[in-house]
Parts: sequence; structure tokens; C-alpha cells
Amino acid sequence: MTWGVTGVYWAASTTGTVVVMQTMTARPPSRRLLRKLLRERGGRTLLRQRGSAATLVAPLAAAALALALGTVVPLLGPLLIALIIGVVVVNSRLGSHPAIAGHGATRFLLRLGVAALGLRLPFADIVSIGPSGLVVIAATVLATFTGTQYVGRRLGLEDGLVMLIATGFSICGAAAIAAVEDTVRARQQHVALAVAMVTIYGSAMMVAVPWLAGVIGLSDGQAAIWAGASIHEVAQVAAAGSLIGTSAVALAMTVKLGRVALLAPLSVVLARTTPGAKGATAPLVPWFIVAFVGAVAVRTSGLLPQGVLSVTDVLTTLLLAAGMYGLGMGIRARDLWPLPVQVLTLATISTLIAAGTSLALVLSLT
Repeated sequence: MTWGVTGVYWAASTTGTVVVMQTMTARPPSRRLLRKLLRERGGRTLLRQRGSAATLVAPLAAAALALALGTVVPLLGPLLIALIIGVVVVNSRLGSHPAIAGHGATRFLLRLGVAALGLRLPFADIVSIGPSGLVVIAATVLATFTGTQYVGRRLGLEDGLVMLIATGFSICGAAAIAAVEDTVRARQQHVALAVAMVTIYGSAMMVAVPWLAGVIGLSDGQAAIWAGASIHEVAQVAAAGSLIGTSAVALAMTVKLGRVALLAPLSVVLARTTPGAKGATAPLVPWFIVAFVGAVAVRTSGLLPQGVLSVTDVLTTLLLAAGMYGLGMGIRARDLWPLPVQVLTLATISTLIAAGTSLALVLSLT
């Protein structure tokens, strides 16, 4: 068939449609040419499928290694260890190896892990914190998020970077940053900067909060609430809780997961209020946030036996660790160094807001 002076011929295959353009002629292409094009198209698709599967091997292997090392170094936890593995790999010669360099699938794995976090959070646990605990969580998140935004703009930093730092420092660290990076259309360098800041400052808080709680004279319960409300990463809160005392771990994690639960409404707000965000074209709530809420509902219903929950807990950690490895692979020292003074200033102030607000509320309400 011809349109004007251009002939357009097509051939369908299981991998898609091949279109052949032939100009200045009405003669159809030969069957041999069409068969060749279909074979080449199918070959490229097969290579892409194999490549996608191959990109899962390195992240999952790194996650498994992080889980194993986490039992040896529980103070760090598997998520932080996986992040460190990614940073070490990308800044070494291994980072250029074809089997390792591709880590695009880790974003999907991280989102699956965020969704699966809901299985750790029965609604009854949130309610058990009590009204004062809920006030500490909500007020700390609100003060940290809004305060970080205000200071970041005053420092002249780009809105995308400020949003990432505000979200990561107020909710749940690198996982929260990854959850909103598409919504706020953040640049990859900004994502790496925000992840680096939340890791550095969260690790410092992991050690500082238990020590300062002893200096101030807080009870184990007060210290646990303070840790859960102020420290950035879930794994860092677990480590800090273990430093406070065995009985403090559960309470600290419950408070922290209460902050994680606020990721869903915050994502909706960002999608609708951030200039240039994907709110106009993307779903009202990202799919993994919907899945997170659904997971909370499933856990609250009591349908899953404890044996299944134990397995999903390990799988959740594995998925999050694979995602953290991918975030680490995005932290290239040559791209970050020297660290901008304004970013360090914002991260310091954001941490002080989270720690100061939560401590003041703990002292006055508990």
C-alpha cells in the first residue's frame, strides 16, 4: 500500500510491530527483509528481557550479604550495610562491570519493600502508643517537614532537593526519599545528596540519642519514644532501641512505624501541591503507597498466621536492602565532593528540629 510517494508496510510479531518505510516507490518490501526485521526485533527484545533479569542478581546478592552481615554487626543493620555495599561497589572498579553497573530494577524492589512494611504495622500497635505518643509523632513530622522546607528555601537550595531532605528526615530516611523522588521530579544528584545526608546524620543520631537520654535521665520508655520520633531510618531506630535496652526496641519501632504510616498522606499532599510535580498526570496516590495501606489492613485483620508474617518480615528486609544497595550505587564520591555547605547546614538544622521537637514533647507529655 502507498500513501503519496511513501510506502508504509507493517508486519506483526509477538514482540511488537515492525514498520518498514519505503520512499519514492510502491513496490512492497521482500518477505526476506520482513523476516529479518522480525528476527532482529525479537532478538533485541529477548536481550532486553535477559538484561532485566540480570539486573536483579547483583542487588539481591548484595541484600543477602547485608542480611548475613547484619547478624554480625547488628548496630548497623542490613539496610545501612546494603547502602554501604552499594557505595563501595560504585566507587570501585566493580562499578563499571556490565553485570553490576545496571541497577534500575532496585527502584521497583525498594517500592515493594516500602509496601511490605505495612505488614509490620497493625493499627492496634499505633493506637497502643496512646494520645501523647501520637501527638509526639504527628507534631515532630509536621515541624521537621515544614521547618526543613522553610530553612531550605532561605538557604537558596532547589525545591526538589529541599523536598527530598524534608521527607527523608521527617518520615523514614532513604525509603521515603525514594518514595517521593518521582513525584517531585528530583535530579539523580539531589537524590544521592539527600540519601547521603540522611545516612550520615541518622547514623550519628543512632548513637547520640541513647547516650543523651542517659545524660538527661530519661526513662527507657521516654528514650524509646524519643528515638522512634527523631531518628531517620527504621534500621537505625532498631539499633538505637537495642542500645537503650531490650524492652525499648518494640516501643521505639512502633513509634517509628507510626511515622512511616504518615508517608501515604504526605505523598498525596506532595503530588498535589509541589510545583512541577506529577500530580496532574500520575495517580492520586502511588501504587506502592496504596499497597502499603492495604498491607496495614491485612496485618490488622489478623488473617496471616505468625509463621507467614515471619517469612514476610525477612522478605521485606531483603527487598528494602536490595533497594538500599541501589541507592548506594547512585552515590558517587566524585559527584558529591565537596559537599555543599548549604546542604550540610540544612541537614544539621533538620536533624536538630526533629530531635528538639520530639524531646520537648516527650518531656512535657510522657
